[in-house]
Amino acid sequence: MSDIQLRHDWERDEIEALFSLPMNDLLFKAHSLHRQVYDPNEIQISRLLSIKTGACPEDCKYCPQSARYDTGLEKERLIEIDKVLTEARSAKAAGASRFCMGAAWRNPHARDMPYLKDMVREVKSMGMETCMTLGMLSPDQAGELAEAGLDYYNHNLDTSPEYYGDIITTRTYQDRLDTLSNVRASGMKVCSGGIVGMGEQASDRSGLLQQLANMEQHPDSVPINMLVKVAGTPFENIDDLDPLVFVRTIAVARILMPLSRVRLSAGREKMSDEMQAMCFFAGANSIFYGCKLLTTNNPEENEDMSLFKRLGLHPEQGKYATVEDDKAVFEKAVAKSNAIKDKQSAAFYDAAAL
Repeated sequence: MSDIQLRHDWERDEIEALFSLPMNDLLFKAHSLHRQVYDPNEIQISRLLSIKTGACPEDCKYCPQSARYDTGLEKERLIEIDKVLTEARSAKAAGASRFCMGAAWRNPHARDMPYLKDMVREVKSMGMETCMTLGMLSPDQAGELAEAGLDYYNHNLDTSPEYYGDIITTRTYQDRLDTLSNVRASGMKVCSGGIVGMGEQASDRSGLLQQLANMEQHPDSVPINMLVKVAGTPFENIDDLDPLVFVRTIAVARILMPLSRVRLSAGREKMSDEMQAMCFFAGANSIFYGCKLLTTNNPEENEDMSLFKRLGLHPEQGKYATVEDDKAVFEKAVAKSNAIKDKQSAAFYDAAAL
């Protein structure tokens, strides 16, 4: 830990040089650094719930929640607090330590703020960390959520500044940076990453990570999403990204931001166990857990627990999945989670990830 030097002055060519390293050298460098900061066998688990789905006025080309695209997604109003709390209890029972709530808005309205703050307070009362992603935030809104006790706010940069205009035209890159600045100034922790596999160039992946790593303070959580191609969006037929390029992105993110949680986020349903294992070795130490993210599929909890057991991983602040005595505990938690989820399936929707 004492040898780690945090940098905020990365040049683009330095980052591109990391991406160009032989895979074994890159993974060794990333994993060695990861071990200095974190337990390499511990994974932080978050659950993500859509609290308001569809009808977003933004034109993000990857997102099935945009009102501009016909993806067959039914719009929903802000769901009831009781449903949110039921899902939070299910998440905690299944081993999640953080509960994330996402709403398909350009920005929250004043009328929604009291309701959102109540959600934060109630979920925190269960002993879980809280996170929200609600679009852009003003300084006052960020302050209100921070005062209510919100721990993390997610607002992704998505891609490099150069490629951003090809993805989104309804808000600027600076708008996103301003929201992150408002979040940090309020005292909340920042969750910010991006999406790869959107037809970007290698330089854009370097550019995204450069923006994140050169912030005055690195994001506390960095979700790296693999594009989930949804029918009806402009990116439904885009070419697949080489899985090894995704693994490289995880590794470079770990090297640039050694103290951040790097989250293996959207797209895991299409990743092989071997690919996920490489990502964990490369420095990913956080996942979303559960059958849905916002509106896109995600591996079932029991699939994740099975993979954890095979890899010798364990949840943050949880017990080792490889200890035989814990088998019944994990099976009971998963069974309880699935039973609750079956009864409350209307609270889950299919959507783009944090």
